[in-house]
Amino acid sequence: MGNSASVRIPAAIMEAANLRVNAAVDVRGEHIVIEPLREAQYDLDGLQAGITPENLHGEVDFGPPIGKEPP
Repeated sequence: MGNSASVRIPAAIMEAANLRVNAAVDVRGEHIVIEPLREAQYDLDGLQAGITPENLHGEVDFGPPIGKEPP
């Protein structure tokens, strides 16, 4: 993208609008629209529902405890 244009947005505006560097940019009619990224919402039930025999991995032995972690 050698000849791409860029837009500078002050940090205070980025924070107030909950914008991140990789926010979605779109053109709607004659308007350039920059939308904040929505953080994915996860819940335990939804994550567990995605577990299948194909993506379930076996137990991994990391060796004995080292330090103050419980055995």
